[in-house]
Amino acid sequence: MQTTRPLSRRHFLAQSSLSAGALAMSSSLSAAEEPLFKISLAQWTINPELKSGKVDNLDFAKVASDHGIMAIEYVNQFFMDKAKDTAYLGEMKKRAADLGVKSLLIMCDREGNIGDPDEKKRNQTVDNHRKWLDAAKFLGCHSIRVNAGSSGTWEEQVKLATDGLSKLTTFGAEQGLNVIVENHGGLSSNADWLAEVITAVDHERCGTLPDFGNFRIKQGESYDSYKGVKKLMPWAKGVSVKDRVWDSDHNASDLDYDRMLKIVLDTGFRGYCGIEHGGFAGLNASREKLEQARERLAG
Repeated sequence: MQTTRPLSRRHFLAQSSLSAGALAMSSSLSAAEEPLFKISLAQWTINPELKSGKVDNLDFAKVASDHGIMAIEYVNQFFMDKAKDTAYLGEMKKRAADLGVKSLLIMCDREGNIGDPDEKKRNQTVDNHRKWLDAAKFLGCHSIRVNAGSSGTWEEQVKLATDGLSKLTTFGAEQGLNVIVENHGGLSSNADWLAEVITAVDHERCGTLPDFGNFRIKQGESYDSYKGVKKLMPWAKGVSVKDRVWDSDHNASDLDYDRMLKIVLDTGFRGYCGIEHGGFAGLNASREKLEQARERLAG
């Protein structure tokens, strides 16, 4: 019978060192394989095709997959009457799962102003969004995107939007979902105002969806896109990529991808950047442009 000899201290330490080194190397390789950020597709990118019927909402996951994009962001307008239709939502979920496409969020429009001065209307808006929280949970999303519409003075709109968002965020948090706000017109496109609102809500489940190109506050007034994204990134749960930006003097110009993405990455963000430009015909070009910028920044 062979007797197993105990390891000497020197042998034990040598083997432990080798194991630790192998583990570190494995972790290093794994980290190296991870992209700086992931790429998703916002449904609004192909809104003409969806509105015309050329593309059906149920085929959205396939459109993304066919163009090498494996994560999607829905827009409620394209299945507005299906929020409570579990059979329809089940088909959406199945088609995405069959293709290995991840559902990230639902962008919600046309459900009222979250900061409406009328308390009854404001509460109704909150209630209108609850079915989209349910739908997002069913589909496996992490968030719904809402608009922080309001009216009144700066201070009044901060107070009103904070109230509506706080109530909706409480419902979202109960389901483990985020409620995120996009800079999307009005004072929400003023990054200082939106940052003040998110700070006032003060909830980890209430965040932002910085959009590179949506900083037009009103006719003739814009917030600098690069400064705006930087301002909103601390609360970002996603990023919406456009190919045009605006400066504070209302001048439009082509997006400097490297500059903008560096702003995003410098905050430590490593989530999804959603393509929302280029249209159906330009999907591959939009993805490739974003991938090339990612490679430059990684290099």
